[in-house]
Amino acid sequence: MPKKIAAFGELLWDLLPNGKVLGGAPANFIYRINSFGDFGTLLSKVGDDLDGKEARKALISLSVSDENIQTDYEFPTGTVKIKFDDHGNPDFDIIPDVAYDHIEINAEMMDAFSQADCVCFGTLVQRYGISKNTLRELIHQSADVVKFLDINLRRNCYTAASIEENLHMATILKTNDEELLVTRELLGLKNDNLKNLAAEVAEKYQIEIILCTLGENGAFCLTSKNEFYYDPGYQIELVDTVGSGDAFSAGFVHYYMNGHTIDEALRFGNAAGAMVATTTGATVPIFKGDILNFMLGNNKRKSVLALL
Repeated sequence: MPKKIAAFGELLWDLLPNGKVLGGAPANFIYRINSFGDFGTLLSKVGDDLDGKEARKALISLSVSDENIQTDYEFPTGTVKIKFDDHGNPDFDIIPDVAYDHIEINAEMMDAFSQADCVCFGTLVQRYGISKNTLRELIHQSADVVKFLDINLRRNCYTAASIEENLHMATILKTNDEELLVTRELLGLKNDNLKNLAAEVAEKYQIEIILCTLGENGAFCLTSKNEFYYDPGYQIELVDTVGSGDAFSAGFVHYYMNGHTIDEALRFGNAAGAMVATTTGATVPIFKGDILNFMLGNNKRKSVLALL
């Protein structure tokens, strides 16, 4: 049976070198969740401006409802300027104090969170007090729901205190290798080795599952029961990595919440992320069957298991 998944956070326009594309990690995540057959709900806010109206239309064209997208009559719709280095890695210039920083709590949002099987959130939407406080209240009112934290550390959009608060709220943490090391430095953790560092975070913050993506080297998972899983990287023709991590998260959540093992969920998420990295932007259509066929293909893989 399809699961109900809710995501709270930024809906914005990615301003890419070749034009603007609808984005924001929660929006990308919910788009992929729906494409896998679950029921995804996005909770966000856009401005009462042309970008906001276009964002709603673009969202609906992706088969994502705008039912829980609020309208802000003071602050503009969010945008982020994205540049790429020679390796396809993005650099984000995120515009501050925009509509999604001012999401207000209401009964509809509370219902969407409390009735979900899993909720997803990140740190970017918590830059300012209104959205931050709204998320805290939603989490507080959803005690029995699986809470998936995609920590998503963006320059000038987090603090040590905000990271620690989020870790205390999470059931599942998704991070990447760089973000995990930043977390180590900010929170004064001890371990340098990624696997041991993940174990330290899981123990200190009582997190059930930690997922860590490693770029071209794949991804690993560590549970609070000290179960360790690793899936090697796919050697692909990289276009850009925008939305790749969101596809990984959606793939893992879809498989895990629908009763697959953690190992199976990790492998499906890793393949989903790899496939999105072969496309431009975050919302090129890729369906579940495409990913399963990709996993069955004769793909070259890159393993760093011995280094973890």
